[in-house]
Amino acid sequence: MLSDLLQFSIDALTLGSLYALMALGLVIVYGILRLVNFAYGELIMVAGYTLYLLGGSPLPWLVMAVMAIVMAIFTGIATELVAFRPVRERSVTAVLITSFAFSTLLQNAALLFISPRSRQVPLPDLFSEVVQIGEIIVPVRNLVTIASTILLLALFALILRRTVLGMALRAAASQFRMARMVGVPANLIISTAFAISGLLAGVVSLLWFGRIGSVVPGIGLEPLLVAFIATVIGGMRSLPGAVIGGYVLAMIDTGFNYLLPQDLLAFRDAFTFSIVIFILLWRPQGLMAGPATGQRT
Repeated sequence: MLSDLLQFSIDALTLGSLYALMALGLVIVYGILRLVNFAYGELIMVAGYTLYLLGGSPLPWLVMAVMAIVMAIFTGIATELVAFRPVRERSVTAVLITSFAFSTLLQNAALLFISPRSRQVPLPDLFSEVVQIGEIIVPVRNLVTIASTILLLALFALILRRTVLGMALRAAASQFRMARMVGVPANLIISTAFAISGLLAGVVSLLWFGRIGSVVPGIGLEPLLVAFIATVIGGMRSLPGAVIGGYVLAMIDTGFNYLLPQDLLAFRDAFTFSIVIFILLWRPQGLMAGPATGQRT
C-alpha cells in the first residue's frame, strides 16, 4: 500500500511538473495581453525539431538542448512580432486569427521542409536509466523532471519578486494601462513575456520528448490543450494558479490511471473533463482568481 502511494505520488508530481510549466508559459502572456497564444504548442515543436536536426552533429547533448531552448525563445519572440504586435491594438478576433495562422505556418513548414512522419530525437543515456526507491522502480527522467521544475519555478518566483523586470511584469499583468502611463516600456515587457514563455516551452520540450522520444508536426496540440485546461482550472490571470492547476490536472489524470479498470481507460479523458467541469461549476474564475484585470491597450 505504501509503495503504491509512493508510486502514485512520483507519477503525479512528474506529470504535474510538466503541466505546471506548460500552463505557466501560456498564462504569462495571457496575464499581460488577456489573449491566448494559440501558437504556444508550436514552440515545443520547434525545440523538438531543433534537437532532431542537430542529432547527427558531434555536439554534446547539453549543447543541443541549449540550442533547442534558444530556438524556442526566438520563435516565441517571433510570434509576438509577427502574430501579435501588428494587430493587438485592433481586436481580439484579429489576434486569434493571426495566432492560429502563425501556428499553421510553423506546422506546414515542418511538413514541407522536414517530414510529416514521426522523427526520433536524440536523448542522453540518463533518460533511459532507472533507480530503485524502496520497493518501486522510478525512471531517472521522472526525477529530473521534478527537480528541474522545482528549480525553474523557484528561479522564476525569485525574478518576479526581487528584480525590476519581475516587478514590471507583475505590474503589467495587474494594470497594463497604468503600467504604461508610469513609464513601463510596453513592447519590451510584452516581448519579454513571450521570451519567457519560449524558455518554458523549450524546457518542457526536453522533458516531454524525454518521455515520448519522437516529434511530429502536430505535436504541439496536446501541450497547448493541457496548458489551456490547467490555466482554466487554476485561474487564467494567476501565475501561481497556473502552477496549481497543472498539478491538480495531473493528479486527476494519474488518479484515473490507477483507479479505472482496464476496459474504461480509453474513456479517461471523458472522466477527466467531467471533473474539470465540476471544478469550474464550483469556481468559475478558477482556483485562484488572480489580480484585478486592467486594460491591455
